Amino acid sequence: MTATDRALDLTRIAAQAASDKLGEDIVAYDVSERLAITDVFLIVTAKNERQVSAVVDGIEERLLRDGVKPTRREGDREARWVLLDYLDVVVHVQHAEERALYALERLWRDCPQVELNLDSVPAEGVATLGE
Repeated sequence: MTATDRALDLTRIAAQAASDKLGEDIVAYDVSERLAITDVFLIVTAKNERQVSAVVDGIEERLLRDGVKPTRREGDREARWVLLDYLDVVVHVQHAEERALYALERLWRDCPQVELNLDSVPAEGVATLGE
């Protein structure tokens, strides 16, 4: 079993939104074979708390344009590690220190990495997901 096309589309849109807000070290893993709760983990680094919040807001605003809202948002009070749960995709926006400390990549390195194509995906004009 692999991630659904919808999950991959959401992941790429969220990744581009994170990149547009200067998120760094953006990586996604197809965790569908290991977890029943989601298809993809998207991990993004931000340099400080303000940037964590900006990246999270950018992702939420972009996906909301396509009618997609997170079912859960955690960690936004401290803005050190914010989790956005879109069911098909779970987005982790982490302060650089949290990213280094928790090293989520180590946990999921055996899972296939999702190609994000950030250079080729325009920030605007991505097809809507409601089709």
